[in-house]
Amino acid sequence: MERLRPLAAGVAWIAADNLHVTLKFLGGVEPPKVELVQSAVARAVRGTAPFDLVVTGLGAFPSATRPRVIWAGITAGRGELTGLAASIEHELAPIGFAPEDRPFSPHVTLGRVRETRRNERLAEAFETGTAERFGTIRVEHVSLMRSDLSPRGARYSELSAHLLG
Repeated sequence: MERLRPLAAGVAWIAADNLHVTLKFLGGVEPPKVELVQSAVARAVRGTAPFDLVVTGLGAFPSATRPRVIWAGITAGRGELTGLAASIEHELAPIGFAPEDRPFSPHVTLGRVRETRRNERLAEAFETGTAERFGTIRVEHVSLMRSDLSPRGARYSELSAHLLG
């Protein structure tokens, strides 16, 4: 992020402590439904053993030249992560959470662009960073998180953690 920061004005960079992979965004959940969500996530993770994720490469949604979201990619562990996301979708559907329209795309969000505009320098940085390896993360649990938005960015709190296996 520090290398990209000078290339991209107007980006809300994610604090290092808040970096994560989103398996399913739920939006606002009424308090009585939180327990149902926790049970669904617990069922979803049961059949998955712990695994490693390798964070590699840079990119952007919807495109490198007109980014809205700047991300780091996931290489090793994509299959396991995609399987977890599908299992969570399957378990949440009966309690009223519609499945995503788009296919799951594993990534770590690094920043959100406040104002979309063409940025060739940033696009070049994505291109040169496609093979850059940032590290390996051991995935042993899935957390159900609450996010509270503020002018300083999101504040996350863990509602429950569900061990894989």
